[in-house]
Amino acid sequence: MDPDEELAIIILVMDYFYRKLRSASRVPQQVSNFSGHNRMIDLLHGNDRRFVDILRMPKSCFIRLCGLLQQNGVRNTRSLSIEEQVMMFLLVVGHGDSTRRSGYEWHHSTETVSRHFNNICSRIVGLAPQLIGPPDFNNIPPLIANNSRYFPYFRDCVGAIDGTHISCIVDAHLQPAYRNRKGYTTGWEGSVHDARVLREAMNDPSFSFPTPPGEKYFLVDAGYANRRGFLSPYRGTNYHLRDRRRLGGDRKKELFNYRHASLRNAVERTFGIWKSRFRILRGVPHYPLRTQRDIIIACAVLHNFLMMSDDVDVSVTAEEDAHDEDDMDQGEDTIGQDAAPSTQQEEGHQTEMGRFWDALTESMWACRNQN
Repeated sequence: MDPDEELAIIILVMDYFYRKLRSASRVPQQVSNFSGHNRMIDLLHGNDRRFVDILRMPKSCFIRLCGLLQQNGVRNTRSLSIEEQVMMFLLVVGHGDSTRRSGYEWHHSTETVSRHFNNICSRIVGLAPQLIGPPDFNNIPPLIANNSRYFPYFRDCVGAIDGTHISCIVDAHLQPAYRNRKGYTTGWEGSVHDARVLREAMNDPSFSFPTPPGEKYFLVDAGYANRRGFLSPYRGTNYHLRDRRRLGGDRKKELFNYRHASLRNAVERTFGIWKSRFRILRGVPHYPLRTQRDIIIACAVLHNFLMMSDDVDVSVTAEEDAHDEDDMDQGEDTIGQDAAPSTQQEEGHQTEMGRFWDALTESMWACRNQN
């Protein structure tokens, strides 16, 4: 036997014993007997409050959601039921857990968790046409109809529009363009004006943006132009109540702005509830950009699904301010004069909406003085 053959045999023997020793000392990643299936059963048959804390929805809503997803193509697999797949997804979006951590908790590989997460996410996005849509333009929202501060002045209001930033992860060379004024990277160029985002949505036929018909309109903040279908507050006029009176303003416009802000804040509270319920929205993990977009849509679908349920004790209503309007406290904040850029056609709409603006303000002020 020549020296090369002896060396080869020695290497093979050493490799054999190395593998044996390594195998003997390896500790399995999953050592608990409490499998993912057992955890699912424990949650479904456990305390109701604990179920809501963990999965961000009541059991009745969870069961209905699983039924909807089954109708939308989700199936049991050899190792995971529909309920377990949905639970894994809800834990990730509800608490911002990573797929690796979810794999540890549910006793599945990272690849299995990731595959089922993407599948459930896409199926929930598929429910968007059913659960994300325009309001009923023919009905007056109860929040307006049942409150003398808003009715009849805002009887043609069908909702409120605002924007919110959700941090996302983009390629390094794109980050400067997608960084917003707060330093976060977002799904649209961070420096773009709110009005441009709305204009793009309205001008792109694929979005089918629900423009209010006739005299109906959405409430918007001062970042949007006051035009047909969109009613903004007066610019250069106090908008929010603060701790001290600020004299010298136009009381009629301040009254209008105050009620406008009180009613429009419903959309800001909705964003707050949405981000609080689905903590993944505080910073979407490092998924492909398309998946990050789908996660945001899926969370919006789930929010609407829950808000339409009678089992969820969450109401988004305008807060009644404790101060009487005769003692309105005017803060330092005023709405700036810099309006969003507009086209020539929009300027005509702004003039038309401006007349409606002033008539509404006069009516509101006259009625207030009579009372």
